[in-house]
Order: sequence, then structure tokens, then C-alpha cells
Amino acid sequence: MSELANHNEVYLERENRVVRVNNGKAYFVTKRLIDIIGSSLGILFLSLLFIAIAILIKIEDPKGKIFFSQKRVGLNGKEFEMYKFRSMVSNAEEKLAELLKHNEVSGAMFKMKDDPRITKIGKFIRKTSIDELPQLINVLRGDMSLVGPRPPLPREVAIYSDYDKQRLMVTPGCTGLWQVSGRNEIGFEEMVELDLRYINHRTIWFDIKIIMKTVKIIFFPNSAY
Repeated sequence: MSELANHNEVYLERENRVVRVNNGKAYFVTKRLIDIIGSSLGILFLSLLFIAIAILIKIEDPKGKIFFSQKRVGLNGKEFEMYKFRSMVSNAEEKLAELLKHNEVSGAMFKMKDDPRITKIGKFIRKTSIDELPQLINVLRGDMSLVGPRPPLPREVAIYSDYDKQRLMVTPGCTGLWQVSGRNEIGFEEMVELDLRYINHRTIWFDIKIIMKTVKIIFFPNSAY
């Protein structure tokens, strides 16, 4: 089911708070047009950067892949493959189980500042968020939007409450209100609240402001890890 088909009266309540997806057709058409143009231009103009990062990844770990793909949960719970530049060792997923006890954020997420799985080039591309750029391919395909809630992992969604699942009522994004509001200093519940605030108040101008803040973070890195 498309996001547009869901936009009228889809909402849940927690603590007397109502969250609605209520945007008109003009918003969805304009947003998708911006996604197509923005992702196409991004892939074109960043192609030399893509090549440079790919070479550096291969130099550090010749046997590993350049890109990392991972199942994520998108609009209405539909799973898709999300792409990133590989910033971790090749067997990172296998090592995750032994690191879960070191999780530094609350709720259904895993973050570890000094994650031993991250490579040298991986630290740089994570700090600058360059590792996220291949998601422009997901945007072009329609799996993601330039702006929206971050797509969670299936294992995270498995422990979501009905309230948390409202994040899945819209197309996920490469960047969003959470990423430009503190990112790793923000816990899971606060992230959900920021995402739902975005869903409630999103407009094209709001999207543009988030994109502009994201570009600033790329050139003046925050504490991303």
C-alpha cells in the first residue's frame, strides 16, 4: 500500500497524544519529484567521491566488499535492501551478538562509540556521514525518501510497541529530524518522538530545512558514530 493511500485517518494514541499522517496529493507528488531529481543529481555529482571512497575501502580490506547491504523495514512494514559504504569488518554481523551488552543507547537500537568492528576508513566516512550516500540509490528506487524516519532493522521492529510502529506509516528517509537534532546523544524514545513530530508537521519547506542542516553536518561533522 502506498503512503498516499494511507494519508487520511491513520493514527494511534499514547498518553492522549494523537499522531496523524495527513498530507495532500500535491505534497506527495512534489516530495517524490524532489527525491528523484535530488538523488539523480547527487549520484552524478558525487560519482568521483564514490570512486575515491571505494578505492580506499579496497586498499584497507581488499577481500571485503565496497558496499554493505542490509535488510531494513520501510513503509507499512515492507522490507527492502538498504545500501551503505562498508565501514566495518567483513564479519561485523557475526560479531554483533557479543557486543550487544555494550550498547550505549536505550531501546530498540544498537550504538557503541568505540565499536571494534569499525575500520579506519570506516571511522572517517561515519564521522562525515559519507557512508550513507549510497542510499541515494534507494531514494531513486522509491524504497526511501531524502527526508523521513530512519528505516529500522527487522530485529528492532520485532520489539516495537504499537506506538513505535507509527514510524513505519511513512516512507523512511536518508536523513530526518532525529539526525539533525543530536543523533547519538538521543535515546530511542526521544528518536520516536522526533520522528512522529516530523510526521505530524512535515511540509516541503520542513524537508528542505532538514536537508540544509544535513549538508551542514556533512561539512562540519557532529558526533556521529
